[in-house]
Formats: sequence, C-alpha cells, structure tokens
Amino acid sequence: MTDTDIPDGFEPLSRKSPLTEPWEPLYAKKTDKAVIIGLRLARPHTNGRGLIHGGLITALADNAMGYSCAQVTNWTISFVTVSLAIDFVGSAEIGQWCSIESDVIKTGKTICFAQCLVKADDAVIARASGTFRVVPKKG
Repeated sequence: MTDTDIPDGFEPLSRKSPLTEPWEPLYAKKTDKAVIIGLRLARPHTNGRGLIHGGLITALADNAMGYSCAQVTNWTISFVTVSLAIDFVGSAEIGQWCSIESDVIKTGKTICFAQCLVKADDAVIARASGTFRVVPKKG
C-alpha cells in the first residue's frame, strides 16, 4: 500500500490499542467535531466468506464515536462505552476504503451520545449509535 491509496486529510491513527493492532495501518482525519477513522480493507479484516467482519466494523465504530466525544471536549475528558447499537446495511470487500464518520449528538456532564455511518468507497454499509459515560481523567 502506498500513501496515494489514502484519501487526503487522513494521517496514521495516533491512538493505538492491542485490539486494533492486527488491523493496522489505521488512519484518522480530525475535524472540530469528529475523529473519522479510515482504513484500506485487507485480508486481516475479513470473515470466512471474504467480506469485512462485523466485529471489526463494530469495534471501529465504537472507537470513532468515543474519540469524537473526546474531540468535542478537547480531549479533557475520558469516555467509556455504556451501550452500542449497530445495524449492518451492506457489505465491503478487500481493497475498498472504509471510513467511520461520527457525529456527536450531545455531551453532558455524565453522558455523551454519538452516532456514525460506516462507509465502503462512500456507500453506507453500517450505522451505529453509542452512549458513553464521562470518566474524569486521572492525575
């Protein structure tokens, strides 16, 4: 894969976790109100039928919505997932560009609500919504 395969505005995702490590490289595009996660779909992202695995879609939707809640609060607050709902409305294949585009609905003192669309080459393949609990950052 070359940098030309990555859409403009995306940079390597700086937040890493053991769960997402096998799915690297992951990319992010930050706006004032969201962190959009993107990746070029490859074999490690697939299920036994060669389609993108729903677990990958769900985990990345959870991450994108949580990061977006943090983005709108200038990363001064941490969030943990309280609930997550996802609907799969399409499928994706190896080689497509997958983006997870979040929208923070409301952030309060204790709860943040967000939603996102998951797209493969701009076609919606899933939608998700999440509720996140505000967790004060330590020290």
